[in-house]
Amino acid sequence: MTIDLRSDTITRPTPDMQQAMWSAEVGDDVLGDDPTVNALEEKAARLFGMSAALFCPSGTMTNQLAIRVHTQPGNEVICDKLSHIYLYEGGGIMLNALSSVRLLEGDRGRVTARQVRDAINNPDDVHAPLTRLVSLENTMNKGGGAYYDFDEIKAIRRLCDDHGLALHLDGARLFNALVETGESPAQYGLEFDSISICLSKGLGCPVGSLLLGKTEFIKKARRFRKSMGGGWRQAGYLAAAGIYALDHHVDRLKEDHSRARAIGEMLSQKAEVEAIYPIDTNIVIMQLPDSITAEDYVRQLEMMRIRAVPFGKHLVRFVTHLDFTDEHLDELNKRLQKV
Repeated sequence: MTIDLRSDTITRPTPDMQQAMWSAEVGDDVLGDDPTVNALEEKAARLFGMSAALFCPSGTMTNQLAIRVHTQPGNEVICDKLSHIYLYEGGGIMLNALSSVRLLEGDRGRVTARQVRDAINNPDDVHAPLTRLVSLENTMNKGGGAYYDFDEIKAIRRLCDDHGLALHLDGARLFNALVETGESPAQYGLEFDSISICLSKGLGCPVGSLLLGKTEFIKKARRFRKSMGGGWRQAGYLAAAGIYALDHHVDRLKEDHSRARAIGEMLSQKAEVEAIYPIDTNIVIMQLPDSITAEDYVRQLEMMRIRAVPFGKHLVRFVTHLDFTDEHLDELNKRLQKV
């Protein structure tokens, strides 16, 4: 067997999820009459206590739609320097929203209210762009799956209110954080103006993300989605997978976290591994010495039919997921001894 730990996006739908998909009632979502898409959007909005939701092909699209709606050309977005919206979305902040970015250096990608406060531009200074949006990421991909202390999020929310700023959450792996902290989706819905959640990562869907916010915000986002070519037709087949995942695949995320910690223990025993990032959820990042590049090490893993990704010159990332079982974990341990 091949042990694929490149990402939690590589999962296949379970048989029960497939059954839900193929039995879905569908329509034309561009015309607003796909009942399963509508049901998914309504379900997600209720879950987070928000007014509305919008089903999209990817988390990049939901993040970029949020930024586009929240900002005007020439505004500035505050985020951590490791943020997905900055590193991995094709320059979309500049391309789609014509906005600049103020990068912060947080703790494994998590910024503080004090850092945000110090980064807000003086609105009367014509030399500086107008600060308009703060974007947080939870869990933080480049931070090894680190998650926020909710009290810090509330402090950032108060700061945004004081300065008239919008607050967006890239919650691609938010449910991974929630099963660890015990907070509810509704608590997050109270703090953020918009939230993006991914269905195709830890929740195991084949494709799709959701953007949540107020009704007028989602109405504007839907218009921009159309201009980006993001209109669906009979998308209910995909939406049905999202409904199934929200009902059945959230609580099991702790299994992924447990297996991730087991991988961390295995890797920490290897002489060539200099360090392992703290493992909070389902992401394991290991650091190699300067004499070994991540590209070379990943090639060695590939020879043992272990798949991971370089995550920096000397960093390698492993991500546990729905299709990685205890059997795979045992086999991984055997193969790592030979690398």
